[in-house]
Amino acid sequence: MSGTAPTFSEHLFSYGTLQLEPVQLATFGRKLDGREDAMPGYAMTMLKIDDPEVVATSGKTHHPVVAYTGRPGDRVTGTVFAITREELQHADDYEVDAYRRDRVVLESGVSAWVYVDAGSPRPE
Repeated sequence: MSGTAPTFSEHLFSYGTLQLEPVQLATFGRKLDGREDAMPGYAMTMLKIDDPEVVATSGKTHHPVVAYTGRPGDRVTGTVFAITREELQHADDYEVDAYRRDRVVLESGVSAWVYVDAGSPRPE
């Protein structure tokens, strides 16, 4: 066996299609190992996806999207995954322009990347 084990230096939080095994296999070439977590102060809506390749990969024409509200009662549940920097780039390639990648602190205290509504406000 040659080479070294990948370095999982990044955390990625998913509340949507990146939790689906077929999307993970198509995007990362493997099934990700994750654990449940949540993002406090965010709320979820649905976004229509126009990119045919993304729709083909996910099998869905509408994907969830989150926006920062800052309201204490708002929270979005999902899964946090340990991934490599290269895999983070693959995730960037998968997501459409209506999303932007932000760094958030999850309820567990883990700092993770998450894709949010590109037009939403940033936490202060």
